[in-house]
Amino acid sequence: MTSPASLDAALGRLYLRATHGIRPGTERVRRILDLLGRPERAFAAVHVAGTNGKGSVCAMVESILRAEGVRTGLYTSPHLVRFHERIRVDGAPVGDADLAACIDAVETEAARAAGGGAGEATFFEIGTAVAFEHFRRAGVQAAVIETGLGGRWDATNVVDPLVAAICEVDLDHGEYLGRTIAAVAAEKAGIVKPGRPVVCGATHPDAVAVIRAAASAAGSTLIDAAAAVSVRRRPAGLDGQRLSISTSQTDFPPVRLPLLGRHQAANAAVAVAVVEAFGDATGVAVGAASLVRGLESVRWPARLQVLDRDPPVLLDGAHNPHGARALAGALDELRGGRPIGLVAGVMADKDAAGFFRAIAPAATRCWTVPVRCERAAPPAALRDAARAAGIGAEAADSVDAGLAAALDWAREAGGWVCIAGSLYLAGEVLERRGWDGWT
Repeated sequence: MTSPASLDAALGRLYLRATHGIRPGTERVRRILDLLGRPERAFAAVHVAGTNGKGSVCAMVESILRAEGVRTGLYTSPHLVRFHERIRVDGAPVGDADLAACIDAVETEAARAAGGGAGEATFFEIGTAVAFEHFRRAGVQAAVIETGLGGRWDATNVVDPLVAAICEVDLDHGEYLGRTIAAVAAEKAGIVKPGRPVVCGATHPDAVAVIRAAASAAGSTLIDAAAAVSVRRRPAGLDGQRLSISTSQTDFPPVRLPLLGRHQAANAAVAVAVVEAFGDATGVAVGAASLVRGLESVRWPARLQVLDRDPPVLLDGAHNPHGARALAGALDELRGGRPIGLVAGVMADKDAAGFFRAIAPAATRCWTVPVRCERAAPPAALRDAARAAGIGAEAADSVDAGLAAALDWAREAGGWVCIAGSLYLAGEVLERRGWDGWT
């Protein structure tokens, strides 16, 4: 039995590793996996990339496959509260003993690979190998894998997926992925594999053109999610939205999707297209009842997550202009004319000015807060960016102080509160509330 001290030591070693090192990542992880006996070949894989929406699509696909009775793995990043969240089997986070054992096994082979000239593996590279080793040991049949950054050089791109998917593409991580939509899309399209179908959820013409060209070059079938899956929606307030979904194969019963916002309906279309393509590739025909049950039971926290209702407090991980536009649209639809008080913390390497401009139509007031991360932007700088976008803003000394001020204002103004700007902020808020939504 693994002691808490040994797990803490293993995670401590993991967190001391470098967080960047993108371009060598794929080859280094492949070398580590070779030494482990290729655990990534022990399961069927679905690989999902994109600037926004990829985590939600992964969560939906996994939930649907699990509802069909498939033993599933899910690998996502970042985590909100505990590292364990990144690696889940049948919806449950990896346990302490299994996590420690897999870290030890991967570190042993990573040291051998480094000694052989591969170089030191990064935090994400080790985490990816740990996930695949855990999935093999747990007997996972199908794993849904979210790329960490980009696609072409991402550590997850060692898998040979039966289906790949690329969600919405926008500008983010420009220093690594490029400064144009086409450049970013080319990095995302690096996950396309020869002869494997790829579902396209991107809508920007430049991104679609790049993904289409990548699929053609690889001899892969390109599935346009919006054309392949019809989704009609009816907003249903804070409890979710009603969807009517149909494809060329099936007209599904009505679905109550607990994830809020028009963008989640679009993500559902991508997920359904992926599931049908996966079924065509494997013979695992997902029944209509399983698809409905999977979508209705999906959990994906910090995506318009309702924390309180009096006054309403919503938590969202939007951290770039594209995500902020989707969030603003969802808030406008939900709030029924009530004012929104925004509690925001943004990383210094993000486009804070673009974030606040995008969310300004839905935000009446703003309290900027410090986030417990070395990359966080100072609240005063964020306050100035919010004001420049036309939002009345104040800088708070702490997350608690900013949230308390926003709640006081919401009670007086009859408004709502939305916390957004970073998944690090979302994780801090959930941790302070003692949240563990996976158990």
